[in-house]
Amino acid sequence: MNDNKKRFYEYGLIGASFPRGARNSISDVQGVRVGHATKIEGEDVRTGVTVVDPGTKDLFKNKVPGAIAVGNGYGKLTGITQVEELGTIEAPIALTSTLAVGAALQGMIAVVSAHETLGPIDGPNVIVGEINDGFLNDIHANSVTKEDVKRAYENLSEDFLIGNVGGGTGSRAFSWKGGIGTSSRVIAIESKKYTLGVLVQTNFGGSLSIAGVPLGKILGKSDFDEFLKENHGGSCMIVLATDAPFSARQLKRIASRTFLGLARTGSVISPTSGDYAIAFSTDRAGVEGEEGNVLLQDSILYRFFLAAVEATEEAVFDALFAAETLRGRDGNVREAIPVERVVEIIKNYRHGA
Repeated sequence: MNDNKKRFYEYGLIGASFPRGARNSISDVQGVRVGHATKIEGEDVRTGVTVVDPGTKDLFKNKVPGAIAVGNGYGKLTGITQVEELGTIEAPIALTSTLAVGAALQGMIAVVSAHETLGPIDGPNVIVGEINDGFLNDIHANSVTKEDVKRAYENLSEDFLIGNVGGGTGSRAFSWKGGIGTSSRVIAIESKKYTLGVLVQTNFGGSLSIAGVPLGKILGKSDFDEFLKENHGGSCMIVLATDAPFSARQLKRIASRTFLGLARTGSVISPTSGDYAIAFSTDRAGVEGEEGNVLLQDSILYRFFLAAVEATEEAVFDALFAAETLRGRDGNVREAIPVERVVEIIKNYRHGA
């Protein structure tokens, strides 16, 4: 998924309460694919678009159950009120830069129109989320276009890149370079197995902690020490997919637990951070009015809560370990986390060194 770099989970730094999927990716949920369009141009364009497609044929017609949870509403997210009202998702999800939401919205509408049959008054409800990548990217340059959304959609794949790609091109995580990360868990319920996958677009601050090791403090890069000097907002967009038969109400409960995963990494969801979790199920049993729909009971939700927390936490670390140092607007530089040093610190910390 990221050329020859090892992914975070391969270092064995944290455990998993449930098995990881084959790819340890949101695309372990059958049908789900991710595509990127990355824009690195000149000295000050460092941005892009990431598209997450549930994989349902004729999605506008065959809507899937969905929900959105808000950790902190300091951000821009299109389509949220209709999802709240109807509990369905009817178009692929796009993630981009803060002032590119309009262009991404128009681009996704063009994509839906090209691939589905729409009536003269049909208006697809498109979800576009964003992060403010203005430290590395000139957010006022209007660099993201409808064509970039089309390109991201055409790049949809089960095997996709992570780190400095798509909507994560100019992003950060804590005081280091961030980006796109992903993880998954497989949950057994009696004789059946269900998959839950998470994708994150990181751009938030805090003081990094991995496996209980206070790396932000140890490495002298804790945003908490600088709060009085600088604004450390930014945002984190979380997309959660599952193939388990849940209603929109149940999906929202699961989505809300992803913010506990952020907290585990060292985030406190700062006042100027837009933190949203978009959840959907590829099993249409949760769509109201579907015949013969049989949903999983609330009594087993705790397993999915735990899976959501762990997968979100790991997806953030996945983005950090995959990201690379990048220079952008006004010569600003966001450095990659020193992976090997971090691994060594964690191992020594555990042994009391």
